[in-house]
Amino acid sequence: MIDVRRGGDRARGGEPEAGIESRHAFSFGAHYDPTNLRFGLLLACNEERLAPGAGFAEHAHRDTEIVTWVVEGELEHRDSTGHTAVVRPGHAGLLSAGRGVRHTERNTGPAPVTFLQMWLHPAAFGTDPAHTVRSGTRFVPPGQPGARLLVLRESGDLPASPYVYVHVVRGRVRLDGHGLAPGDAARITGEPRVRAEAGEDAEYLVWAMSGEPSYG
Repeated sequence: MIDVRRGGDRARGGEPEAGIESRHAFSFGAHYDPTNLRFGLLLACNEERLAPGAGFAEHAHRDTEIVTWVVEGELEHRDSTGHTAVVRPGHAGLLSAGRGVRHTERNTGPAPVTFLQMWLHPAAFGTDPAHTVRSGTRFVPPGQPGARLLVLRESGDLPASPYVYVHVVRGRVRLDGHGLAPGDAARITGEPRVRAEAGEDAEYLVWAMSGEPSYG
């Protein structure tokens, strides 16, 4: 099954008056939808835009894997372990919240920053918190080996995983007859082969996930 979700249908969040614009693909924060809590191991996929000087004040996370992909601009990360980093386009910030961590995210640059932030269920609880910044096109959250993120720009077959989540960052992508524009997403289950046809200057993120959360 290919379940297409349009970007215009995402729930709006953030604080526009403070320069924070958010679009949520799943139930998140004040937006609660019991029929849309997660997909596979993915708990959140938020489109975020911060004006210069805007950001999220210090807040806590626990037992969550957070992957941040910067599309434009620069995002500064500071956390309670003493770690500071700047995540730039083409880089992913990987945060394992583990037993608990507090952090801030802020746009300290002169231009707006746009990024995707994705939360995943961890493989184990109570681990040591950690944050790293990596470049490339393939990422595996340190605390969740059952999920991998691919950053794709060309046409090709999608991974044959039990749960596949596709998010279009820019350009247009076609999935077996379904046309996707920037901000659109597709949730794929039970499909042995799905081919993505990428248009000019397309970029799309693909999560390949081995299953669902285990609470045992």
